[in-house]
Amino acid sequence: QVQLVESGGGLVQAGGSLRLSCAASGRTFNTYTMGWFRQAPGKEREFVAVIRSSTGSIYYADSVKGRFTISGDNAKNTVYLRMNSLKPEDTAVYYCAASRSGLPTITRGYDYWGQGTQVTVSS
Repeated sequence: QVQLVESGGGLVQAGGSLRLSCAASGRTFNTYTMGWFRQAPGKEREFVAVIRSSTGSIYYADSVKGRFTISGDNAKNTVYLRMNSLKPEDTAVYYCAASRSGLPTITRGYDYWGQGTQVTVSS
């Protein structure tokens, strides 16, 4: 099965930046659709961004458009989420996920999940 490991989370002040990484087993980035989701305590897991390398397709949630950038590196089999102009409301555990096909924006559209990395934005 596909194994995903997130890293790069941490504590940052509002207006700052972080770059999250998701290392995948095999050649997952090249083969699968890769998505980022986030979940704050007591809240539902919500879609952030998605990329499918084979088609070059990218889609962002309205809440992060213009601030976040999703990208990948085939050689490193890694997907990234560059987060700029961070706000306190961006605070959440961020999860990487892989889907066999399409460009899903809902959690049930994904087959594999990482354990998450904490992002905390202070005001």
